[in-house]
Order: sequence, then C-alpha cells, then structure tokens
Amino acid sequence: MFDKEQYSKRIEWYKNARFGMFIHWGIYAIPARGEWVRNQEEISVEDYQQFFDEFNPQDYNPKEWAKICKNAGMKYAVLTAKHHDGFCLFDSKLTDYKSTNTKCGRDLVAEYLAAFREEGIKVGLYYSLLDWHHEDYPHYGDMHHPMRNNVALKDKVHNFDNYLDYMHGQVKELCTNYGQIDIMWFDFSYGDMRAEKWRATELVNMIRSYQPNVIIDNRLEVSGEGFGSLATNNPTVYSGDFVSPEQIIPPNGLLTDAGEPLTWEACITMNNNWGYNAKDTNYKPASTVIKKLVECVSKGGNMLINVGPDANGRIPNQSIAILSEVGNWMKLNHDSIYNCGIATIAKPENGRITRNGNKIYYHILENSIGSVPLYGIKREEVAKIRLLCDGSELKPVESWIVNNYPEIVFVDISSTPYLPDSIDTVVEVTLK
Repeated sequence: MFDKEQYSKRIEWYKNARFGMFIHWGIYAIPARGEWVRNQEEISVEDYQQFFDEFNPQDYNPKEWAKICKNAGMKYAVLTAKHHDGFCLFDSKLTDYKSTNTKCGRDLVAEYLAAFREEGIKVGLYYSLLDWHHEDYPHYGDMHHPMRNNVALKDKVHNFDNYLDYMHGQVKELCTNYGQIDIMWFDFSYGDMRAEKWRATELVNMIRSYQPNVIIDNRLEVSGEGFGSLATNNPTVYSGDFVSPEQIIPPNGLLTDAGEPLTWEACITMNNNWGYNAKDTNYKPASTVIKKLVECVSKGGNMLINVGPDANGRIPNQSIAILSEVGNWMKLNHDSIYNCGIATIAKPENGRITRNGNKIYYHILENSIGSVPLYGIKREEVAKIRLLCDGSELKPVESWIVNNYPEIVFVDISSTPYLPDSIDTVVEVTLK
C-alpha cells in the first residue's frame, strides 16, 4: 500500500536539490560511438570483447569528477553501474564481466561513491534492466538486442528466470556492499518487458529492506515514455518515486490524475549522446543549460544533465567548460533553484518564475524598454526587492510612465539596454 507521508519524507531532499549530474561510462567509450554502439552496429559478444580486453582508464579520478559536479552547483549524481552491454563498473561476485577483471583492476563504483560523498554530493547508481551480455537475456527477436536479427540464434533457449536471479542478485550487491545509496536509477521497460516481468514487486521490496530511504525512478514500469502508476491514485510497489522524461522538458509540467504536482526529473544529454562519442561536438551552450534548468524548476521538476567520460576516464573539456560557466551562475543565483518550485504565477513574457515560500524569483531572460515588470504580485504585498546576484536594493518604480498599470510592480534593473546578466538576471521578491 502506498504510504504518501513516508514517500513525501523520502523525496524531500531530492525535490530541494533540483540539479544533478548523470554519468554514462563504460567500455563503449573505447569505440567512442555512443553507449548503444552494440545495438546500432549489431556487434557480437565476441567482437565486442576487444574493448573489455583493452579497458584501462588510467586517468580516471572520481575526485576530479566530484569537484566538477560540485562546482557546477549540482547536488546529486548518478553513475552507470551497469549499462545495456552488461559490463559492470563494480566488483560483482556474480559475473566475470566487470572492471576488476580488466587491466584497470579497480572497483570504479566504490571509488565514485567515496569521492562524491566526500564532497557532500548525494550518490545514485544507474542499473540497466537489459543485459546484452548475459546468455539468458533474450537474443533473437528481442526489440533491442544486438543479435535480434541473427537467425543462427533463432532456436536458442533462454532461462529468463536465471537472468532475473542474476539481476536481482546484482542489485542486492549494490544495496548491501556500498553503504547508503541515495538514488537507484533503473533503465528501462519496453514491450512486454515491464513490471512483473522483472519480478518488480519482489525487487523493490528487497531494495527497500536494505535501503529504506533510497529514491527509485519509474522505469521498472515504463520507459522514458509514459508516466506510470505514480501519476495515478493507486501507485504500485514498483511505481518509483519520480517520473523520468528523457530529452524533453514537459511543456506544462506534470500533474497526477488528482491534479497534484508530480515529482519528475528531465534527463538530458549535453551533446547528442549519453556515452562518449568522439565525433559529437554538438554541445548545448551554458546559457541553454541554465535556462532549461530554470524551466524545469519553474515547472516543479529536476534536471539531470549528462557527461560521458572518454576511454581514459576524463570528462570532455567541452563539458567541463560548460559546467564551469553554469557553476558561475549558480554561485550567485542558487537560491532561486534550490528548495524552489512552482510559483503559481503565470509564466511572464520576459522570463520564468520560481518560488520558495514567501520568496519569489523572477528570472528575467529578456530586457524591457524602460522599467522591468514583475507580474503577479501587488505592491502592498512586497516587503523588499533585491537583485539576487549581489543583494542590491531595487525599489518599485513610481512614475507617470508606469502609473497606467497599477496591477503590476515595476523595477529599474539597468540604466543600459543590457541586463546585468545576459543569460538570466534574477530578481528576488520577499513578500510580507
């Protein structure tokens, strides 16, 4: 039975954090054509083995990753402990297909967890429900398996329960061998491969027995498409704690069937791939990342933005530069992101609004001719107005120019045609 009070306590920190780092990394960083390379090129286990044999990321330094994450203003991170190719970044006792058996010889998950915890960052682990390496995961005819078209495997018999025992066992290892895990990010359901096909009730009950405070996404039930039973009046045991739209920000935010705000997180790539792709330089500028983060928060959601480290274990310089710029903005304006959410004021034409209690944050993305309007508040409600980046006072404008619009509060932010911050100038209004 769904315990709403317990649920609300569990997700409180997560809804306040708002901004996280996704990290897709594995042996697919060596071919460097994205994490779905086995699927897209229908590469056999035998041909893919060369990358396992070669894997030795000598530049892997999770302490550097953690500092990049923290300096960007991110409050949590999620690392791919196992992706669809089945390769494990942790020392699982249930497989030989793991980082500790490569030339690297290290438990990369353990090092990640230690480094990020040291920086005060909440830690999450991604675990793929799919496994293209395991012999008992369906091959021929499966929607996504690299060998889906290999007729030679047409009559191969799979013991799917054997795979499920393996999968449940690995999740148990992650829940029992590595201390407190803050987020468990499963990926993903498709076709009839969903819900109890994964023995999902059993799986989640096991997870919660070891990690009662862990937050789980909704992909045991759905993929990035669909919201699942969390959006209904009767969530399942495996409904998860948040909805996970992928590569999109919900146009109007998300509500439950009862019309209440739904907890959600938009997972977004920084370029066009999750895993490292050497030829993909189509990176989103920092200005876009900042504005889209603000959009997520203004609609009651989180943003989980991805980095894809290379084969040597380094986050690409382009990603570092973008996150550094985002971090510079966050250092001055984080009060308008953390602990904030929907303002219940209609989106203004010049930007967006976030809110934390009696503090309303106007994100001015477009300058005005003359004074800047702050929509949706009355002058008599206002205790004070400040420019968030430096705390400087802004007084409500009183002049014949604005007197025709008494229902709107106006402020003068700049004496030039340019806003103090060309990306997003934030005005903090404290209500009485």
